[in-house]
Amino acid sequence: MSAPQNLSSATSHHSADGSAGRSGRTGPGGPGGPGGPGSPGGPGGRVAQLDPADKAQLQEHPVSLRRIGALFSPHRGPLAFVLVLIVATSIIGLATPFITKHLIDEAIPNHDVPLLLALVGGLLAVTVLTSVFGVLQTWQATTVGQRIMHGLRTNVFTHLQRQSVDFFTRTRGGEVQARLTQDIQGMQSVVTSTATSVASNITTAIGTAVAMVALSWQLSLLSLAVLPPAIWLTRRVARVRREITTRRQRAMANLQGQVEESLSVSGAMLGKILGSTQASARTFTETSRELADLEVRSQLAGRWRMATMSIVFAAIPALIYLIAGLPATSEGITIGTLVAFTALQSQLFRPLMGVLNVGVDVYTSLALFSRVFEYLDLVVEIDDPAEPVAIEPDDVSGHVRFENVTYTYPGGETPALDGIDIDVPAGGSLALVGHTGSGKSTMASLVARLADPTSGRVTIDGVDLRDMTLEDLSSIVGVVSQETYLLHTTIRENLRFARPDATDEEIEAAARAAQVHDLIADLPDGYDTVVGARGHRFSGGEKQRIAIARTILRDPRVLVLDEATSALDNTTERAVQAALDDLARGRTTLTIAHRLSTIASADQIVVLDHGRIAERGTHAELTAAGGTYAALAGRQQLTPA
Repeated sequence: MSAPQNLSSATSHHSADGSAGRSGRTGPGGPGGPGGPGSPGGPGGRVAQLDPADKAQLQEHPVSLRRIGALFSPHRGPLAFVLVLIVATSIIGLATPFITKHLIDEAIPNHDVPLLLALVGGLLAVTVLTSVFGVLQTWQATTVGQRIMHGLRTNVFTHLQRQSVDFFTRTRGGEVQARLTQDIQGMQSVVTSTATSVASNITTAIGTAVAMVALSWQLSLLSLAVLPPAIWLTRRVARVRREITTRRQRAMANLQGQVEESLSVSGAMLGKILGSTQASARTFTETSRELADLEVRSQLAGRWRMATMSIVFAAIPALIYLIAGLPATSEGITIGTLVAFTALQSQLFRPLMGVLNVGVDVYTSLALFSRVFEYLDLVVEIDDPAEPVAIEPDDVSGHVRFENVTYTYPGGETPALDGIDIDVPAGGSLALVGHTGSGKSTMASLVARLADPTSGRVTIDGVDLRDMTLEDLSSIVGVVSQETYLLHTTIRENLRFARPDATDEEIEAAARAAQVHDLIADLPDGYDTVVGARGHRFSGGEKQRIAIARTILRDPRVLVLDEATSALDNTTERAVQAALDDLARGRTTLTIAHRLSTIASADQIVVLDHGRIAERGTHAELTAAGGTYAALAGRQQLTPA
């Protein structure tokens, strides 16, 4: 077997027939080489930039690395296996240039068939092993990532469900959805992609640099000398694009907001009613035009710098060939060495940029964890007691008491309720009357434990509501309000939402009791009719009766009717009121109403004024007293029942 040819002698030897030129064209310096289309070292190299919003998020809600590590600790074994696969894949992949060197320098020129077969087999083995390892790595990393994300998703969802209504009042619904979906989806990318790519990039960058030096330290100096200006140019381009990208994201958010507001059921109805559809279309057109302009500017931003980079990377293989071809600098550089080196050099830029981006990637990842952990750290204001009182809901009689109850809204100064003492015997009825803001709905929310008293207590059968589990309380107290919320599913499933184990017969019986069965039966799909978004397919009275049927199905001992008929016309109100009267029979009932005709027969009526009890008594007693209630009754031309 002859010795490998020195490149200088090989160049002079092949110059007559042009073989050297073919060697140069077929090497990695061609279309697939550095600077060529698709090259990792080309203009497509990504440089991450720190988002100011991420920085602000972490300053406001810092994240402990130990807490993040706790998410991964149950999966230490699979993660260690993934790390081994990453390192093994990177190291095995570096064998290809060295095998190529021996093929070109020894096996092919010397027609060494055994060596040729061994080296070709080695190339195939490298491909098979890296492919198999890649599949295993993806499987393990994705499995671990999905398990972690599943745990986070369910924990956040469960925790948010335990939050008080006040949290949902002050928080945008889109924000909650974004953290549950987009942020956790982004964290999945961190777990399955970023973490593995960091390990892979570091291993590949170090291994490639070492292999380049092992092949030729002279050529390595040239390649590594060109990298700093290339990296600097890339980061300059990223900074130029950052501002435009931020504006583009803002325009995209505006566009999405306009779509959500204008093309939802409520938005479309509002637009048609107000005749604002053309104005909305013009606004949408302007925003879309701005977005299109920003997209073009984003693509063009820094193109001259990117063009400069392309020239730099295209010049690298040319300079390498020049050094390898000059007699003064080509000592010891064979054709195989040149081909192997250029192959390695073309692979160096992308993992090196990945290593440089580690800090930004980690910072971005921490910001995602911070946003999700921020929700997990929310204090649960209304929660089950540590030692709940054992209650059998079927044995509850429904005796409700307000004992010196005071309530002040979070952040407020003036109490919404102040010193409320009311006793409602089991099966009795209490009606609350007063001007807007007098505290009626606040009292109703305390009975359903949507809030807890600031002082005093609310009891059912002598048990403080705070000593019951929320599940027991929800089975005891039922609420029907003027804002009926129906799920976007069938009528049957809307009713079954109150009691998942209810049979079809029980569902129909509840609908009959709510006087809505005939309406449902007349629909083409009956109980399998989809109610539509927020129940817009039905009128207000129809939705109310479906809600009443849902409450009947739950069969609560205490019933809270929060202005359940205030938004209905007189005819519909009578139908709904009849259903409510049937529902209230035999139950302890607390009713809030502006229309006094619906509460004239209540056992006791309490008139609230700025959170205090101004009057109390029966309809006849209060009318005779000539106070606030009598004035309200006179304005509504109400006569005693």
